[in-house]
Amino acid sequence: MTNKSTQLEVKKSGVGHPTAPTQHPFRSLRDQMDRLMDEFDRGLFPSRWMEMTPFSKLTSEIRGLVPAVDVIDEEKAYRVTAELPGLTDKDIEVTKDGDLLTIKGEKKEEKEEKEKGYFLSERHFGSVERSLRLPEGIDDSKIEAKFENGVLTVTLPKTPEAVSKPKKIAIKAA
Repeated sequence: MTNKSTQLEVKKSGVGHPTAPTQHPFRSLRDQMDRLMDEFDRGLFPSRWMEMTPFSKLTSEIRGLVPAVDVIDEEKAYRVTAELPGLTDKDIEVTKDGDLLTIKGEKKEEKEEKEKGYFLSERHFGSVERSLRLPEGIDDSKIEAKFENGVLTVTLPKTPEAVSKPKKIAIKAA
């Protein structure tokens, strides 16, 4: 394996939410269980609370595989890393539409072997998608995406107004 890093272009889209890939059979069961748990929780938590917070996963229409994602709030930027093993930089698309960051990946692999006495033809298809709601204060002109060793890193620099410095608060004795 080579230690190769590739710079990816982050595309801005004028389209709303992404379309969902074809549903996997076990995903249907998981969606039903998630809906059941959501209905159970409605009495305990405000509805749609998680969808309204920045960096929350949008779960309503996402089907297929959802890549593991880490979000780190650094001093001057947010850093989002997504695990995308088996994909190349050409298989990945990163878009930002308003306050929505979407990472998509699709792998198509075809293999044919012709030997005396047999013919082998295999096709493997798969797609992953993850959308995150972003907080305010991101400098769109400086967003960068890099892909290295199966890990995508998207750096979302904060605007100067969004970079806050801690202020020490004096404590008065009573």
